[in-house]
Amino acid sequence: MNYPEAGPSNTQSSSSKAAPSHPLPSRPFYSVEFPGYVKDSSVPQAVKHIGGQSTLNRIFNPNATKTDMLLELNWRPDNPFSHPISGGVIVSHGILLKVVKKRRKRKDGAAGGEQPQGEFTAEAVGIISRTARFRSMADFQFTPDMTDPVVKLRMAMDNMDVQAICNYTVPPEEEDYGIPKDFDTSTTAPASAASTELPSDPMQRQSGSHLRLLPPPLFSRQIVPHIYNYKQNTMSIVSTTVDEETGAEKKRLVNKSRWVPTGPAQASYSDANVPTEPPQSAQDAKGRADKRILELLKNLFDERPAWTRVALSNQLSPMDSRELTNSKLLLTLACYTFSDGPWRDTLCRFGYDPRKDPQARFYQRIYFRNVNHPIVRVSVLKRRQESRSAILESLSEKQTSSGDDSGNVKSHIFDGVNQTRETATFQLCDIIDPMLKGMIEDEDAVRDECNERDGWYTTHAIERIKIVLRHKYFSILDGHRATDEDCIALLESGIQGGADENSRMVYRDIRRLRPGKHNMAKGAQRPEEAAAIRLRAKLDSNARAALGSPSA
Repeated sequence: MNYPEAGPSNTQSSSSKAAPSHPLPSRPFYSVEFPGYVKDSSVPQAVKHIGGQSTLNRIFNPNATKTDMLLELNWRPDNPFSHPISGGVIVSHGILLKVVKKRRKRKDGAAGGEQPQGEFTAEAVGIISRTARFRSMADFQFTPDMTDPVVKLRMAMDNMDVQAICNYTVPPEEEDYGIPKDFDTSTTAPASAASTELPSDPMQRQSGSHLRLLPPPLFSRQIVPHIYNYKQNTMSIVSTTVDEETGAEKKRLVNKSRWVPTGPAQASYSDANVPTEPPQSAQDAKGRADKRILELLKNLFDERPAWTRVALSNQLSPMDSRELTNSKLLLTLACYTFSDGPWRDTLCRFGYDPRKDPQARFYQRIYFRNVNHPIVRVSVLKRRQESRSAILESLSEKQTSSGDDSGNVKSHIFDGVNQTRETATFQLCDIIDPMLKGMIEDEDAVRDECNERDGWYTTHAIERIKIVLRHKYFSILDGHRATDEDCIALLESGIQGGADENSRMVYRDIRRLRPGKHNMAKGAQRPEEAAAIRLRAKLDSNARAALGSPSA
């Protein structure tokens, strides 16, 4: 094809055909995209469906917040059981046009009749700066029996009918939940009140119910339509099974990418035996695991039969630690865990039973909560960001603490001097504080048989260890180091707290009440118990201050 060359004549012709410019008025307008056909006479009804004029004033207020810009479209505003459609206000940059159609008649020679022909003119009136629109799907609708007493009570509460609310009584429960209603009287005469005969034609029967099926606030949580283009899920396959008795074939859809749990096997303290090998599902997937890291884990468990997750991760390099966190299959092939007891949440070597080995007392785990550390529920996005930051910080800490990239991190060790973690969870073998280490290695503190709550230690011995560990740990968090003299005085007086007057005083009975079965060795206090202890300590502190004041 040949195209004409561009020249002065073409440029001049194109410039002469440029569209004329028109002034744009600066008067602002607001727009509502109503999902329905609105006539001039039905504008008040449409405004009523979206909440009335007060709702329009609220959502289009220049100082409105994001919450104020939310609105709802209710097709049945007088019915409290109607589920509305959610909408919102967005910033727009539209132009409001005034379109006028002028009609004139022209004569069609072929048809022999007159047909109207229109002429349109458009004029810009103003700028649309905000638009209210509805983009979510409508929820499922269900209207209950409006003659039900509970529904009448709901309507009376909306209308503030005090007399109807006071006269309401709980209706008696009827056993016959399915009842017939009067059938259509236009074709067949209605049966009398005493008659029990039903019309023979099923189409003339109308089923009723005594069940008070009040609709929930929402039926569906999906507000955005899912575009599937009428295609089957690519991860679904048809699975066929044959019934052995009847020989019939049954087909069902199975998601081939479904999540298969691969966590470590769990053992309860009440179980007679411990796992000796990984689950069969993990053994079948052993080929996908990193053989080098799996061999490192085997050597670590041969060196020490029980680890906490933090202690085990600190023995690996940063890259191997991240692979251990991402791949759940590695721990499943290397160890099992206890769900309760003194070794709760510890990783143990297959076949090793700490309940039968007195030397396993050094692998017992002590955990207590930091009541001063506030627990705030954050959004999912913030938790993900904090999780990524924690991983990067952990990797950076490992790389800076060990130049040979061997993962020599001491965050699982408690020395009584340095703060390593915000939460206290340590194995007894990882406590190197001289005073605590002497108490842990005391042979007189060992009992003959293992106990579900205290392990291989006597109750008195394990409680003394927890008191000293808790006092030293929280002293470090408060910014000072607790001395052995303070701990000895603390054990003698039965008071857990600081040595000076500025330290917080927390009383605690050594003979603590027995916790629940799944919290035997955890040693955590309930929030209300901790609050009562702090309140009691504050009252006693005020009483001592009043007695020691000059005015007393």
